[in-house]
Amino acid sequence: MSYTVILVFSAIILILAYRFYGNFVYRKFGLNDKKPSPAHTHRDGVDYEPSKPIVVLGHHFASIAGAGPIVGPVIAVTFGWIPAIIWILVGGIFFGAVHDLGSMAASLRTEGKSIGVIIRNQIGLRGKQLFVIFSFSTLILVIGVFADIIAKTFIANPAVASASFLFILLAVGFGIVNRLIGDRKKAFLLISIVGVALMYFSVYLGMLIPFALDYRAWIFLLLAYAFIASVTPVSLLLQPRDYLNSFLLYGMMLAAILGVIFSNPTIQMSSEITLTDQNLGYIFPVLFVTIACGAISGFHSLVASGTTSKQLDKVSDAKVVGFGGMLIESFLAILSVGAVVVLSKGEYLSRLGTEGPVSLFSSGLGGMIGSLGIPVEFAISFVALTVSAFALTTLDTCTRLARFTLQEYFEDVKTPMGKTLSENRFVSTGLVVLFSALLLASGEFATLWPIFGSANQLLAALALLTIAVWMIRKKKNALFVTLPMFFMFTVTLASLGLFAWKNFQDQVYVLSLIAALLFVLAISLMILATRSIKKEIKEPIKA
Repeated sequence: MSYTVILVFSAIILILAYRFYGNFVYRKFGLNDKKPSPAHTHRDGVDYEPSKPIVVLGHHFASIAGAGPIVGPVIAVTFGWIPAIIWILVGGIFFGAVHDLGSMAASLRTEGKSIGVIIRNQIGLRGKQLFVIFSFSTLILVIGVFADIIAKTFIANPAVASASFLFILLAVGFGIVNRLIGDRKKAFLLISIVGVALMYFSVYLGMLIPFALDYRAWIFLLLAYAFIASVTPVSLLLQPRDYLNSFLLYGMMLAAILGVIFSNPTIQMSSEITLTDQNLGYIFPVLFVTIACGAISGFHSLVASGTTSKQLDKVSDAKVVGFGGMLIESFLAILSVGAVVVLSKGEYLSRLGTEGPVSLFSSGLGGMIGSLGIPVEFAISFVALTVSAFALTTLDTCTRLARFTLQEYFEDVKTPMGKTLSENRFVSTGLVVLFSALLLASGEFATLWPIFGSANQLLAALALLTIAVWMIRKKKNALFVTLPMFFMFTVTLASLGLFAWKNFQDQVYVLSLIAALLFVLAISLMILATRSIKKEIKEPIKA
């Protein structure tokens, strides 16, 4: 069977889903432009800053993607490529896109605040405190892990380090010029063309001037950069860097699509479905935890309600950014599956164990791009560089999100320190970086990382729960949210239960205990949500 058929079929399904189901979901959430977006009503030039839809889409897509829609699908093909494709399409349309747009919609109607504040308004203060502590801890773990991954990547590939920092300098310059030109569309188009051209030139230039440092120096520089990126006005660094970086991914995806069409690769992998794997476990719930980005990922709710909702020029932009951004990521996940189905199952499993998912993806997609007449080695290097560039996006976005989370937690604390942490972005960011540095110094991030998949999907389940409560209390039909919510809670609780039991048997008691605590957290928030819905509403609902 030709993989081209799968790719074209998936593209048609995703386009139709955006056109029809996207409109349905948008209307159900009651979004419209009757009221100005929080970017205008709370504009501060730092976090709240209205921007063009294409710029916000670039930032949002770069932030939610990272390496997730590549690594997860490549590993999940262990169970078979057919269930992987089905979950990406069904999950991306009916779960992930609803989750992302819903998180954005609830935030837009809550002054651009995050899911934690929405939980406080809809479920109660205790629910908010539990969720914020959980999400903050998860973000610190992600910061620590990605700082370690990026530092090691820069050591192994100094050219990637050079290109990455050239991107940062270019982004600052782009941000400054973009501020100066204002709303002039022709000028923005011109600087975008120049910016993208210079970005691709930076890839070439980075190979000529490799930048080599040791591990400690890279960790220090990366955390320093994360601090600066978190406190700098979003329109000067984070937004333009993600916008320009998104064209790396768009370029890679376009080249891959053309490569598939020209090479017309045949699927070599058998259609056999493996119900259990010795290393991964059972197809349920592991498949639905492994493929997170590309189908549904709790991290997206933090981005959608944390940074993106504060940048939308109009509320109606939420559809293309939230729903559309998720479906673009689903298409990237389909490409990730395509990169490995051209191998036999035996060769795939052998190379996955020795090379790792990113290398396997890079060589597979690079080979397809090579059919366009581009040197295969260059194509593989370009794909690998693109993936690495997005890892840096995850680092700075998570730092900003952790800062928001910390600030919003202390909004309800009536002490001088609480006021300082909720109002001063420098102090709160400093604490985020400090916690991340301590985690890196302890080395415990490597031990804790295996539980991230389950924790991430718990975030998704809790975000859907919050959106459902928000809609139910507004007397709206929330069935299209509650069905995905119940499924994700089933997946998460099953995953955490199995994870806790396996680690208990392996005498890894720390991970077993954490899994058990997350299990209890999920049940506790479900109980609080149920009480909130049953309780008679005596005051007007905060929209």
